[in-house]
Amino acid sequence: MAWLSANGFPAEGYDASEGLLAEARARYPQLRFTHAELPELKGIAPGSFDNVLCETVIMHLDHALIAPSVRRMLDIVRPGGIFYLSWRVTAGDDLRDAHGRLYAAFDAAEVRAELAAAERLLDQEIVSASSGKVIHRIVVRKGS
Repeated sequence: MAWLSANGFPAEGYDASEGLLAEARARYPQLRFTHAELPELKGIAPGSFDNVLCETVIMHLDHALIAPSVRRMLDIVRPGGIFYLSWRVTAGDDLRDAHGRLYAAFDAAEVRAELAAAERLLDQEIVSASSGKVIHRIVVRKGS
């Protein structure tokens, strides 16, 4: 976000964690960070953004929240805008790490179904250089 803002692209961040928001605000006081939770994203109007980026978040959601969260994030993208979504792939059963964070195991087809009306620009799995874990990335352009 800091790079976007510094290069003339307006950017703002949303998170459900007050702790993460406080850290972001301390590091980047010139940027706007607001509390919002998936799937509702209360206070964000449909079609508010040219681009939406959701990096490795949905894998921490309960299964029942994944599809409505993806649907709502696409909803806040303007027609013709871009939505980038990624998640860590968990094979088999859901996992919890030592801190209790959920890593949901779910089929990418569930995400693709919510994005079916959009033009798919990228749909790939890669191994993260930082974690060594498989990451699924999907980029779509919202129709007009």
